[in-house]
Amino acid sequence: MRRLALVLTAAAALAAAGLSVPAASAAPTGPHRGSERTCANPARGYAACFARVVTNSAGKPVANVTPSGLAPADIRAAYNLGAASSGGKTVAIVDAYNDPTAEADLGVYRSQFGLPACTKANGCFRQVNQSGGSKLPRTNAGWATEISLDLDMVSAACPDCKILLVEASTASFSNLGAGVNYAATQGVAAISNSYGGTDSSPSSAYNHPGIAITASTGDSGYGVQSPASYDSVIAVGGTSLRRASNTRGWSETAWSGAGSGCSKLNAKPSWQTSATQCTGKASADVSAVADPNTGVAVYDSTPYQGASGWQVYGGTSASSPIIASVYAMGGNLGGYPASYTWAHTSALNDVTSGSNGSCSPSLWCTAGTGWDGPTGLGTPNGVSAF
Repeated sequence: MRRLALVLTAAAALAAAGLSVPAASAAPTGPHRGSERTCANPARGYAACFARVVTNSAGKPVANVTPSGLAPADIRAAYNLGAASSGGKTVAIVDAYNDPTAEADLGVYRSQFGLPACTKANGCFRQVNQSGGSKLPRTNAGWATEISLDLDMVSAACPDCKILLVEASTASFSNLGAGVNYAATQGVAAISNSYGGTDSSPSSAYNHPGIAITASTGDSGYGVQSPASYDSVIAVGGTSLRRASNTRGWSETAWSGAGSGCSKLNAKPSWQTSATQCTGKASADVSAVADPNTGVAVYDSTPYQGASGWQVYGGTSASSPIIASVYAMGGNLGGYPASYTWAHTSALNDVTSGSNGSCSPSLWCTAGTGWDGPTGLGTPNGVSAF
């Protein structure tokens, strides 16, 4: 009865705030009409987060009393993760600014889906500034949603992974890079970066052999973003993921918003083959769900545009931490982990349809058999390619 009363109270509060209260579902429900980025376009030298929140017909984020969107069981089933585990490895999340409710929100998400607690007290969760200190930067509501999305997707894909959250002072590449450098000293298996900006020359901050460093390819369709374009980084594209009556039980197509293309500033890594038809670093390497219309459930209580609670998110911000977590479970982290994936393409789901724009050659923006820009080599089918 007490739980019911709390739910009814929350529902009344949301209704009073003018927010919809749809029923729980494995897919987004309610009067959704689109999505919006929670971070503004960046100035040169700065990055924007790539989180996209589902909005209603009035263009406002939709908050729910109960979860809507893909749950951890869906993510693990779709990517054949089964009983895969990391053995307690750590995935680092690098973002800008502070999410003051990060630990509490993570607790709500994991409790809702029956995942083991991941707290500061039990040593599973750490939250630090870009140099590892306890004085955290100022709060930014847009980036706070990004942080919640990232933490929840690590939890969904890899429930036994420990999580290190590094919060940069600002969204400048110098500060974010400092956060990546710090994370790399902490014995982590993977570092996820769900942000990007204009294609730029490589940065040593994102070059740490033996660690899977993933980065989102963007959410504006065909076009190249950094740090995904760096030759030392695993560029993560995006798909639309739906249930299907086939052997896998799921189908995927390239998400129209996923970034892709050929960098003119960053060298082609030795493991990328001639299949990319690119003289520089090609994006993406691999991919996972990113379409907000087939989005994931996220819990965030730091209000963004007046909405808080259970929401549905997408963007390649979702796919980057998922792939980072799969690398942590796969464990093939010697040298540059992307090279292992490129050598084991048969252990991936090849995504062969969908497009993110118009380009020449067409494989940079249109999915097909083998490598393509929006989805790379494909999506996880277990962890043996990682």
